[in-house]
Amino acid sequence: MDNSRRWHAVSVIADGTACHAALALGDQRFLSTEAPRLPLEYCSNPGGCRCRYRHHPDRRTGPRRAVENFRPPRAWRGEDKRVLRGRRSTDYSLV
Repeated sequence: MDNSRRWHAVSVIADGTACHAALALGDQRFLSTEAPRLPLEYCSNPGGCRCRYRHHPDRRTGPRRAVENFRPPRAWRGEDKRVLRGRRSTDYSLV
């Protein structure tokens, strides 16, 4: 399964006449394989339910990183401790 389908998500879009069960979901996103079936289990109008799914590439909402919020990334203010290059003891010669 490719990643675009693996993380595909949906949210339930409720119109103005939606039941309380649909309105309670708000903008919550579900992986498409785990999304609740429509009409919802506690729908008060299952025969006339007009809810539908909105598709999203993944479950994440909104910008998550500083650059996505149009802010410059923070500068590192700590000490640079990267003196040694490798991770293994064989990467260094014993002096």
